[in-house]
Amino acid sequence: MILTPFEWTIAKRYMMPGRGEAFIALVAGISLVAVMLGVAALIIVMSVMNGFRAELLDKIVGLNGHAIVQAYGGRLDNWEEVLQDVRKTPGVVSASPLIEQPLLASFNGRVEAILVRGNTQADIAQLGKKMVAGNMSELKSGAGKVAIGARLAENIGARVGDTITVINPAGRSTPFGTVPRQVGYEVAALFEIGVFDYDQAFVVMPIADAQTLLLTGDSIGMIEVTTEDADRVGEILEPVKQKLAGRAVVSDWKTINASLFEALAVERVAMFVVLSIIVLVAVFNILSSLIMLVRAKTRDIAIMRTMGATRRSLLKIFVTTGFVVGALGTVAGLALGFTFLFFRQSIVHAIQFVTGIELWDPSIRFLSELPSRTDPAEVVTISLMALVLSFLATLYPALKAASTDPVQVLRYE
Repeated sequence: MILTPFEWTIAKRYMMPGRGEAFIALVAGISLVAVMLGVAALIIVMSVMNGFRAELLDKIVGLNGHAIVQAYGGRLDNWEEVLQDVRKTPGVVSASPLIEQPLLASFNGRVEAILVRGNTQADIAQLGKKMVAGNMSELKSGAGKVAIGARLAENIGARVGDTITVINPAGRSTPFGTVPRQVGYEVAALFEIGVFDYDQAFVVMPIADAQTLLLTGDSIGMIEVTTEDADRVGEILEPVKQKLAGRAVVSDWKTINASLFEALAVERVAMFVVLSIIVLVAVFNILSSLIMLVRAKTRDIAIMRTMGATRRSLLKIFVTTGFVVGALGTVAGLALGFTFLFFRQSIVHAIQFVTGIELWDPSIRFLSELPSRTDPAEVVTISLMALVLSFLATLYPALKAASTDPVQVLRYE
Protein backbone atom coordinates (compact mmCIF):
# COMPACT_ATOMS: atom_id res chain seq x y z
CA MET A 1 0.00 0.00 0.00
CA ILE A 2 1.90 3.03 -1.35
CA LEU A 3 0.79 6.46 -0.15
CA THR A 4 0.85 9.61 -2.25
CA PRO A 5 2.56 12.73 -0.76
CA PHE A 6 -0.89 14.12 0.07
CA GLU A 7 -2.00 10.97 1.85
CA TRP A 8 1.28 10.69 3.78
CA THR A 9 1.11 14.36 4.86
CA ILE A 10 -2.41 13.94 6.25
CA ALA A 11 -1.51 10.61 7.90
CA LYS A 12 1.48 12.23 9.68
CA ARG A 13 -0.77 15.07 10.82
CA TYR A 14 -3.25 12.63 12.34
CA MET A 15 -0.46 10.63 14.05
CA MET A 16 0.40 13.76 16.06
CA PRO A 17 -2.96 15.22 17.22
CA GLY A 18 -3.13 18.87 18.22
CA ARG A 19 -3.71 20.43 21.64
CA GLY A 20 -7.44 19.97 21.49
CA GLU A 21 -7.00 16.25 20.84
CA ALA A 22 -4.79 15.39 23.80
CA PHE A 23 -7.13 12.62 24.95
CA ILE A 24 -6.91 10.91 21.55
CA ALA A 25 -3.11 11.18 21.72
CA LEU A 26 -3.17 9.67 25.21
CA VAL A 27 -5.23 6.68 24.03
CA ALA A 28 -2.92 6.20 21.04
CA GLY A 29 0.10 6.33 23.36
CA ILE A 30 -1.47 3.77 25.66
CA SER A 31 -2.11 1.58 22.61
CA LEU A 32 1.55 1.79 21.58
CA VAL A 33 2.76 0.93 25.09
CA ALA A 34 0.28 -1.94 25.35
CA VAL A 35 1.45 -3.45 22.05
CA MET A 36 5.06 -3.01 23.18
CA LEU A 37 4.46 -4.78 26.50
CA GLY A 38 2.46 -7.56 24.86
CA VAL A 39 5.12 -8.31 22.24
CA ALA A 40 7.92 -8.04 24.83
CA ALA A 41 6.10 -10.39 27.22
CA LEU A 42 5.61 -12.96 24.47
CA ILE A 43 9.24 -12.76 23.36
CA ILE A 44 10.55 -13.05 26.93
CA VAL A 45 8.28 -15.88 28.06
CA MET A 46 8.63 -17.98 24.90
CA SER A 47 12.43 -17.55 24.88
CA VAL A 48 12.68 -18.54 28.55
CA MET A 49 10.42 -21.55 28.01
CA ASN A 50 12.47 -22.62 24.98
CA GLY A 51 15.67 -22.07 26.94
CA PHE A 52 14.41 -24.05 29.90
CA ARG A 53 13.49 -27.01 27.69
CA ALA A 54 16.71 -26.84 25.66
CA GLU A 55 19.02 -26.42 28.65
CA LEU A 56 17.29 -29.16 30.59
CA LEU A 57 17.48 -31.48 27.57
CA ASP A 58 21.14 -30.64 26.93
CA LYS A 59 22.15 -31.27 30.54
CA ILE A 60 20.09 -34.44 30.94
CA VAL A 61 21.16 -35.85 27.58
CA GLY A 62 24.75 -34.72 28.14
CA LEU A 63 24.91 -36.82 31.30
CA ASN A 64 22.61 -39.76 30.51
CA GLY A 65 22.72 -39.91 26.71
CA HIS A 66 19.65 -40.09 24.50
CA ALA A 67 18.68 -43.56 25.71
CA ILE A 68 19.53 -46.26 28.26
CA VAL A 69 19.67 -50.01 27.62
CA GLN A 70 19.03 -51.71 30.96
CA ALA A 71 18.76 -55.43 31.63
CA TYR A 72 15.88 -56.88 33.62
CA GLY A 73 17.11 -57.31 37.19
CA GLY A 74 19.61 -54.48 36.89
CA ARG A 75 22.62 -56.56 35.76
CA LEU A 76 23.77 -56.87 32.15
CA ASP A 77 26.14 -59.86 32.10
CA ASN A 78 26.84 -60.26 28.38
CA TRP A 79 27.17 -56.52 27.97
CA GLU A 80 30.19 -56.58 25.60
CA GLU A 81 28.14 -58.34 22.91
CA VAL A 82 25.14 -56.04 23.44
CA LEU A 83 27.42 -53.00 23.36
CA GLN A 84 28.85 -54.00 19.99
CA ASP A 85 25.36 -54.56 18.56
CA VAL A 86 24.23 -51.15 19.75
CA ARG A 87 27.30 -49.40 18.32
CA LYS A 88 26.70 -51.03 14.92
CA THR A 89 23.10 -49.75 14.79
CA PRO A 90 22.68 -47.07 12.06
CA GLY A 91 22.16 -43.62 13.60
CA VAL A 92 23.98 -44.41 16.87
CA VAL A 93 26.84 -41.98 17.49
CA SER A 94 28.25 -43.55 20.65
CA ALA A 95 27.47 -46.15 23.31
CA SER A 96 29.27 -46.80 26.58
CA PRO A 97 28.78 -49.05 29.64
CA LEU A 98 27.46 -47.46 32.81
CA ILE A 99 26.81 -48.42 36.42
CA GLU A 100 24.33 -46.41 38.48
CA GLN A 101 23.28 -47.33 42.00
CA PRO A 102 21.67 -45.37 44.89
CA LEU A 103 23.77 -45.60 48.05
CA LEU A 104 24.74 -43.49 51.06
CA ALA A 105 27.74 -41.24 51.70
CA SER A 106 29.01 -39.87 55.01
CA PHE A 107 31.56 -37.26 56.04
CA ASN A 108 32.19 -35.80 59.49
CA GLY A 109 28.98 -37.35 60.80
CA ARG A 110 26.80 -36.08 57.94
CA VAL A 111 25.01 -38.67 55.84
CA GLU A 112 23.43 -38.04 52.42
CA ALA A 113 21.69 -40.22 49.88
CA ILE A 114 23.82 -40.42 46.74
CA LEU A 115 23.78 -41.94 43.28
CA VAL A 116 27.03 -43.73 42.49
CA ARG A 117 27.92 -43.65 38.80
CA GLY A 118 30.60 -45.88 37.34
CA ASN A 119 31.79 -44.35 34.07
CA THR A 120 34.44 -45.16 31.47
CA GLN A 121 37.53 -42.97 31.30
CA ALA A 122 36.19 -41.31 28.14
CA ASP A 123 32.94 -40.33 29.89
CA ILE A 124 34.86 -39.08 32.93
CA ALA A 125 36.98 -36.91 30.63
CA GLN A 126 33.80 -35.44 29.12
CA LEU A 127 32.52 -34.66 32.62
CA GLY A 128 35.74 -32.70 33.15
CA LYS A 129 34.15 -29.83 31.19
CA LYS A 130 31.79 -29.34 34.13
CA MET A 131 34.55 -29.43 36.77
CA VAL A 132 34.68 -26.50 39.21
CA ALA A 133 37.55 -27.67 41.46
CA GLY A 134 40.18 -30.40 41.62
CA ASN A 135 41.51 -32.61 38.83
CA MET A 136 39.26 -35.07 37.00
CA SER A 137 42.26 -36.87 35.46
CA GLU A 138 43.06 -38.36 38.89
CA LEU A 139 40.02 -40.64 38.62
CA LYS A 140 41.68 -43.86 37.56
CA SER A 141 40.86 -47.49 38.29
CA GLY A 142 42.19 -48.55 41.67
CA ALA A 143 43.20 -45.02 42.71
CA GLY A 144 40.38 -44.81 45.26
CA LYS A 145 39.31 -41.35 44.12
CA VAL A 146 35.92 -39.95 43.11
CA ALA A 147 34.32 -36.75 41.81
CA ILE A 148 31.21 -35.43 43.54
CA GLY A 149 28.58 -32.82 42.72
CA ALA A 150 29.11 -29.29 44.03
CA ARG A 151 25.78 -29.24 45.92
CA LEU A 152 26.56 -32.60 47.55
CA ALA A 153 29.92 -31.23 48.66
CA GLU A 154 28.15 -28.28 50.29
CA ASN A 155 25.61 -30.53 52.01
CA ILE A 156 28.19 -32.79 53.65
CA GLY A 157 30.93 -30.15 54.01
CA ALA A 158 33.49 -31.99 51.90
CA ARG A 159 36.24 -30.37 49.83
CA VAL A 160 38.85 -31.56 47.35
CA GLY A 161 41.30 -33.80 49.19
CA ASP A 162 38.83 -34.94 51.87
CA THR A 163 37.89 -38.61 52.23
CA ILE A 164 34.23 -39.53 52.16
CA THR A 165 32.78 -42.91 53.10
CA VAL A 166 30.45 -44.62 50.64
CA ILE A 167 28.12 -47.09 52.32
CA ASN A 168 26.70 -50.06 50.42
CA PRO A 169 23.90 -51.67 52.50
CA ALA A 170 24.17 -54.85 50.45
CA GLY A 171 27.47 -55.86 52.03
CA ARG A 172 29.05 -59.24 52.71
CA SER A 173 27.34 -61.97 54.69
CA THR A 174 28.94 -62.97 57.99
CA PRO A 175 27.97 -65.37 60.80
CA PHE A 176 26.47 -62.32 62.50
CA GLY A 177 24.39 -61.25 59.46
CA THR A 178 24.97 -58.91 56.56
CA VAL A 179 27.52 -56.21 57.27
CA PRO A 180 27.15 -53.03 55.17
CA ARG A 181 30.18 -52.40 53.00
CA GLN A 182 31.93 -49.10 53.80
CA VAL A 183 34.67 -47.83 51.51
CA GLY A 184 36.57 -44.57 51.82
CA TYR A 185 37.26 -42.50 48.70
CA GLU A 186 39.28 -39.33 48.33
CA VAL A 187 37.45 -36.43 46.65
CA ALA A 188 39.57 -35.62 43.60
CA ALA A 189 37.22 -33.13 41.91
CA LEU A 190 33.96 -31.22 42.23
CA PHE A 191 31.66 -30.75 39.24
CA GLU A 192 28.54 -28.73 38.54
CA ILE A 193 26.27 -29.97 35.79
CA GLY A 194 23.68 -27.25 36.33
CA VAL A 195 20.78 -29.59 37.22
CA PHE A 196 20.22 -29.33 40.98
CA ASP A 197 19.11 -32.94 41.49
CA TYR A 198 22.26 -34.23 39.81
CA ASP A 199 24.66 -31.85 41.54
CA GLN A 200 23.38 -32.84 44.98
CA ALA A 201 23.48 -36.61 44.44
CA PHE A 202 26.07 -37.84 41.95
CA VAL A 203 29.34 -39.49 42.95
CA VAL A 204 31.36 -40.45 39.87
CA MET A 205 34.10 -43.09 39.85
CA PRO A 206 35.77 -45.39 37.30
CA ILE A 207 33.57 -48.28 36.28
CA ALA A 208 35.98 -50.89 37.68
CA ASP A 209 35.89 -49.24 41.11
CA ALA A 210 32.08 -49.19 40.99
CA GLN A 211 32.02 -52.91 40.18
CA THR A 212 34.28 -53.59 43.17
CA LEU A 213 32.17 -51.41 45.47
CA LEU A 214 28.90 -53.02 44.41
CA LEU A 215 30.31 -56.55 44.21
CA THR A 216 28.92 -57.05 40.72
CA GLY A 217 31.92 -58.77 39.16
CA ASP A 218 32.33 -57.97 35.48
CA SER A 219 28.66 -57.13 34.89
CA ILE A 220 27.34 -53.60 34.42
CA GLY A 221 24.00 -51.93 35.06
CA MET A 222 23.20 -50.35 31.71
CA ILE A 223 24.47 -49.01 28.42
CA GLU A 224 24.28 -45.30 27.67
CA VAL A 225 23.45 -44.49 24.03
CA THR A 226 23.78 -41.24 22.08
CA THR A 227 22.17 -40.93 18.64
CA GLU A 228 22.58 -38.47 15.78
CA ASP A 229 19.08 -37.03 16.35
CA ALA A 230 17.55 -36.83 19.83
CA ASP A 231 14.03 -36.41 18.43
CA ARG A 232 14.34 -39.64 16.37
CA VAL A 233 15.89 -41.74 19.13
CA GLY A 234 12.91 -44.12 19.30
CA GLU A 235 12.99 -44.77 15.56
CA ILE A 236 16.78 -45.24 15.51
CA LEU A 237 16.82 -47.72 18.41
CA GLU A 238 13.77 -49.73 17.27
CA PRO A 239 15.99 -52.58 15.89
CA VAL A 240 17.80 -52.73 19.26
CA LYS A 241 14.46 -52.95 21.10
CA GLN A 242 13.35 -55.85 18.93
CA LYS A 243 16.63 -57.72 19.30
CA LEU A 244 16.75 -57.31 23.09
CA ALA A 245 13.06 -58.03 23.69
CA GLY A 246 12.70 -60.11 26.85
CA ARG A 247 16.32 -59.50 27.89
CA ALA A 248 16.60 -55.75 28.36
CA VAL A 249 14.50 -52.61 28.10
CA VAL A 250 15.43 -49.56 26.01
CA SER A 251 14.27 -46.26 27.56
CA ASP A 252 14.85 -43.00 25.71
CA TRP A 253 14.98 -39.49 27.20
CA LYS A 254 11.36 -38.86 26.19
CA THR A 255 10.18 -41.83 28.25
CA ILE A 256 12.45 -41.23 31.24
CA ASN A 257 11.48 -37.55 31.52
CA ALA A 258 8.01 -37.75 29.92
CA SER A 259 6.07 -36.01 32.68
CA LEU A 260 8.55 -33.11 32.88
CA PHE A 261 8.74 -32.34 29.16
CA GLU A 262 4.99 -32.82 28.62
CA ALA A 263 4.31 -30.35 31.42
CA LEU A 264 6.71 -27.87 29.79
CA ALA A 265 4.97 -28.26 26.42
CA VAL A 266 1.51 -27.68 27.91
CA GLU A 267 2.73 -24.68 29.93
CA ARG A 268 4.38 -23.21 26.84
CA VAL A 269 1.18 -23.30 24.81
CA ALA A 270 -0.89 -21.97 27.71
CA MET A 271 1.48 -19.05 28.28
CA PHE A 272 1.44 -18.14 24.59
CA VAL A 273 -2.37 -18.07 24.51
CA VAL A 274 -2.68 -16.07 27.73
CA LEU A 275 -0.04 -13.51 26.79
CA SER A 276 -1.52 -13.10 23.31
CA ILE A 277 -4.54 -11.58 25.03
CA ILE A 278 -2.33 -8.62 26.01
CA VAL A 279 -1.69 -7.92 22.33
CA LEU A 280 -5.40 -8.31 21.61
CA VAL A 281 -6.27 -5.75 24.30
CA ALA A 282 -3.71 -3.37 22.80
CA VAL A 283 -5.33 -3.80 19.40
CA PHE A 284 -8.71 -2.83 20.84
CA ASN A 285 -7.03 0.33 22.16
CA ILE A 286 -5.88 1.12 18.63
CA LEU A 287 -9.44 0.56 17.42
CA SER A 288 -10.82 2.90 20.10
CA SER A 289 -8.32 5.67 19.40
CA LEU A 290 -9.00 5.53 15.66
CA ILE A 291 -12.77 5.64 16.16
CA MET A 292 -12.37 8.76 18.32
CA LEU A 293 -10.01 10.27 15.74
CA VAL A 294 -12.51 9.68 12.92
CA ARG A 295 -15.30 11.26 14.94
CA ALA A 296 -13.09 14.26 15.78
CA LYS A 297 -12.05 14.69 12.13
CA THR A 298 -15.45 14.20 10.52
CA ARG A 299 -15.57 17.84 9.32
CA ASP A 300 -12.01 17.60 7.95
CA ILE A 301 -12.89 14.39 6.14
CA ALA A 302 -15.94 16.01 4.55
CA ILE A 303 -13.86 18.98 3.36
CA MET A 304 -11.20 16.69 1.87
CA ARG A 305 -13.94 14.77 0.06
CA THR A 306 -15.33 17.97 -1.47
CA MET A 307 -11.78 18.91 -2.54
CA GLY A 308 -11.43 15.68 -4.49
CA ALA A 309 -10.02 13.18 -2.02
CA THR A 310 -11.18 9.66 -2.90
CA ARG A 311 -12.59 7.09 -0.54
CA ARG A 312 -9.52 4.99 -1.25
CA SER A 313 -7.23 7.85 -0.12
CA LEU A 314 -9.13 8.26 3.15
CA LEU A 315 -9.04 4.52 3.72
CA LYS A 316 -5.24 4.47 3.24
CA ILE A 317 -4.76 7.52 5.51
CA PHE A 318 -6.55 6.04 8.52
CA VAL A 319 -5.20 2.52 8.01
CA THR A 320 -1.67 3.98 7.97
CA THR A 321 -2.35 6.09 11.08
CA GLY A 322 -3.44 3.08 13.13
CA PHE A 323 -0.99 0.60 11.63
CA VAL A 324 2.01 2.82 12.41
CA VAL A 325 1.03 2.77 16.10
CA GLY A 326 0.97 -1.03 16.04
CA ALA A 327 4.24 -1.23 14.08
CA LEU A 328 6.06 1.16 16.43
CA GLY A 329 4.74 -0.80 19.42
CA THR A 330 5.94 -4.06 17.86
CA VAL A 331 9.46 -2.72 17.19
CA ALA A 332 9.65 -1.25 20.70
CA GLY A 333 8.43 -4.55 22.14
CA LEU A 334 11.14 -6.49 20.27
CA ALA A 335 13.80 -4.09 21.58
CA LEU A 336 12.46 -4.31 25.14
CA GLY A 337 12.19 -8.11 25.00
CA PHE A 338 15.73 -8.65 23.71
CA THR A 339 17.13 -6.15 26.23
CA PHE A 340 15.39 -7.98 29.09
CA LEU A 341 16.69 -11.36 27.88
CA PHE A 342 20.25 -10.04 27.58
CA PHE A 343 20.24 -8.73 31.17
CA ARG A 344 17.83 -11.37 32.53
CA GLN A 345 20.13 -12.75 35.22
CA SER A 346 21.04 -9.28 36.49
CA ILE A 347 17.36 -8.33 36.55
CA VAL A 348 16.50 -11.47 38.55
CA HIS A 349 19.26 -10.68 41.07
CA ALA A 350 18.10 -7.05 41.34
CA ILE A 351 14.47 -8.09 42.00
CA GLN A 352 15.63 -10.63 44.59
CA PHE A 353 17.74 -7.97 46.29
CA VAL A 354 14.88 -5.45 46.40
CA THR A 355 12.12 -7.86 47.46
CA GLY A 356 14.20 -10.25 49.55
CA ILE A 357 12.46 -13.17 47.84
CA GLU A 358 14.37 -15.87 45.99
CA LEU A 359 12.77 -15.93 42.53
CA TRP A 360 14.94 -18.70 41.10
CA ASP A 361 15.45 -21.57 43.54
CA PRO A 362 17.61 -24.24 41.81
CA SER A 363 16.11 -26.97 44.02
CA ILE A 364 12.70 -26.22 42.49
CA ARG A 365 13.63 -25.04 38.99
CA PHE A 366 16.16 -27.86 38.30
CA LEU A 367 18.56 -25.41 36.60
CA SER A 368 21.03 -23.13 38.36
CA GLU A 369 20.30 -20.02 36.23
CA LEU A 370 17.39 -18.56 34.28
CA PRO A 371 17.85 -19.93 30.74
CA SER A 372 16.93 -18.32 27.44
CA ARG A 373 16.94 -19.50 23.83
CA THR A 374 15.23 -17.31 21.22
CA ASP A 375 13.65 -19.02 18.23
CA PRO A 376 13.76 -16.71 15.16
CA ALA A 377 10.63 -18.38 13.74
CA GLU A 378 8.70 -17.58 16.92
CA VAL A 379 9.92 -13.97 16.89
CA VAL A 380 8.69 -13.59 13.31
CA THR A 381 5.35 -15.22 14.21
CA ILE A 382 4.82 -12.93 17.21
CA SER A 383 5.73 -9.84 15.18
CA LEU A 384 3.42 -10.81 12.31
CA MET A 385 0.60 -11.55 14.74
CA ALA A 386 0.91 -8.10 16.31
CA LEU A 387 1.11 -6.37 12.90
CA VAL A 388 -1.81 -8.30 11.40
CA LEU A 389 -4.02 -7.65 14.43
CA SER A 390 -3.07 -3.96 14.33
CA PHE A 391 -3.96 -3.81 10.64
CA LEU A 392 -7.32 -5.52 11.17
CA ALA A 393 -8.13 -3.09 13.99
CA THR A 394 -7.76 -0.15 11.58
CA LEU A 395 -10.20 -1.44 8.96
CA TYR A 396 -13.50 -0.55 10.63
CA PRO A 397 -12.58 3.08 11.52
CA ALA A 398 -10.94 3.56 8.11
CA LEU A 399 -14.00 2.22 6.28
CA LYS A 400 -16.19 4.45 8.44
CA ALA A 401 -14.09 7.49 7.48
CA ALA A 402 -14.09 6.53 3.80
CA SER A 403 -17.90 6.19 3.77
CA THR A 404 -18.44 9.69 5.24
CA ASP A 405 -21.03 11.66 3.19
CA PRO A 406 -19.73 15.26 2.87
CA VAL A 407 -23.21 16.55 2.03
CA GLN A 408 -24.65 15.32 5.34
CA VAL A 409 -21.70 16.63 7.34
CA LEU A 410 -21.51 20.10 5.74
CA ARG A 411 -25.26 20.71 5.37
CA TYR A 412 -25.45 22.90 8.45
CA GLU A 413 -21.93 24.39 8.31
